[in-house]
Amino acid sequence: MFEPPPPPPPPSLLFLFFFFFFFFFISSITAADAIAVFKEAPQFYNSPDCPLVVTGEENGNRLCSYDGIHVAMTLDTAYIRGSMAAVLSVLQHSTCPQNVIFHFVSSASANASDLRATISSSFPYLKFQIYPFDDDAVSRLISTSIRSALDCPLNYARSYLADLLPLCVRRVVYLDSDLILVDDIANLANTPLNDAVLAAPEYCNANFTYYFTPTFWSNPSLSLTFANRNPCYFNTGVMVIDLARWRLGDFTSKIEEWMELQKRIRIYELGSLPPFMLVFAGNIAPVDHRWNQHGLGGDNFRGLCRDLHPGPVSLLHWSGKGKPWARLDANRPCPLDALWVPYDLLQTPFSLES
Repeated sequence: MFEPPPPPPPPSLLFLFFFFFFFFFISSITAADAIAVFKEAPQFYNSPDCPLVVTGEENGNRLCSYDGIHVAMTLDTAYIRGSMAAVLSVLQHSTCPQNVIFHFVSSASANASDLRATISSSFPYLKFQIYPFDDDAVSRLISTSIRSALDCPLNYARSYLADLLPLCVRRVVYLDSDLILVDDIANLANTPLNDAVLAAPEYCNANFTYYFTPTFWSNPSLSLTFANRNPCYFNTGVMVIDLARWRLGDFTSKIEEWMELQKRIRIYELGSLPPFMLVFAGNIAPVDHRWNQHGLGGDNFRGLCRDLHPGPVSLLHWSGKGKPWARLDANRPCPLDALWVPYDLLQTPFSLES
């Protein structure tokens, strides 16, 4: 006997079905396509008098150049929007942007192909390389700090640049991903190091004792580390490093020794900064403060808005909890976040033009 087909589901059920299908479809795209889509940046020709820098060959590495300016940054999906803005700002304000060579360090577990495609699509002319960083190599040494973002293994990659980058790279400018330059990076890269291993912005008016625990200061064998030194707080988000001297002195091992001690006896609260200060504070070449208008992200707890420090500006640094892209997306920007917006290459979602 013929049976009629079942009636169609009520409209409300159909609506719910398509709603949830669309929701999960979009969610799956977002999860799978973790890297955002960015616009292509213009290619800059800022001077007709730039010398031709030929990237030589050393062990097959095409990015070896003693005359180019080498810049190192970390690269991950959480901060890539900031990294793209930083790269754009470097190129836009460099006298000879074609002579800037970028060395990106990413987690070994990250999708290097996606990261490389993202960089290449926005900067098709860029000289760059991506180096995998083994998270496990440093994870065992990391102690919890006052902000979870500081505990990310990639945050410690700056301590391993001498091992990651090819031997032909003798001097590098290390930059955090939450900053923009408004000046020629060559002026920063040419900071005189004299006999120092690295140069960084120093802040001797900061309370240096704050960065270490009472356990550290009450133990003479530890606090005497700074004997015969005039240690000052310095910012490791902007550094000029002599990698040849670093390698010669095996400073990565010296940093790791302090991190191993921290695992046994808690001697500091912050992430990768205190080991740097224990090894280098009092023995670094200073960088002019114009190259680090820092703290624009507020403190490490609330990320409140801050003003510029007095004096000239060559680099704006949103160090601290608040990042300009996150505050803009939340529709709660700080006034100075407007200075970051012109460098934001993020493509507006669902407005692809091609």
